Amino acid sequence: MKGRARLTINQALTYARGNREVKRFAKFAIVGAAGSVTDFTVLNVLVQLLGFRPVIANIFSFIAAVVQNFVLNRFWTFPESKQRQAGRQLVQFALVSMIGLGINTLILAAVDHLLIDFWIRLVGHEHLGFTISYNFAKLMAIGVVLFWNFAGNRLWTYRGLSTSLEIDSD
Repeated sequence: MKGRARLTINQALTYARGNREVKRFAKFAIVGAAGSVTDFTVLNVLVQLLGFRPVIANIFSFIAAVVQNFVLNRFWTFPESKQRQAGRQLVQFALVSMIGLGINTLILAAVDHLLIDFWIRLVGHEHLGFTISYNFAKLMAIGVVLFWNFAGNRLWTYRGLSTSLEIDSD
């Protein structure tokens, strides 16, 4: 097509490999995926084995994932942040995460409330429908909160860190 700029997949991958913030986001997402495993595991242990309500269990599972994510992000996603005071960064990370927890909990509660009857009817089993419903809602919440957490932490917790490729040691 004449006069139109087209971005090929190879060009996009080359850009991503050379762009520090795209790399950071990819690492942040990988750390977030590990945190999601922790989040889902703690959530389901608390609900299925200990009888917690999903919204209450969500708070504990989210906190466990936040602690894990802070450590992994400090040492891998933002390694140059180790030059800064860990305590202050932890407080900032926690505050961003608290807002994320609020968003996460609202989405979990709303989606679960809206879809629980659908899941129960779809699978024809109340307990299985209940389990699928809150896990599906949690998945939706994690997907939304990923973007909030990256933006909030990049712009505040890890503000001012270099975006040049020279610091990239991987």
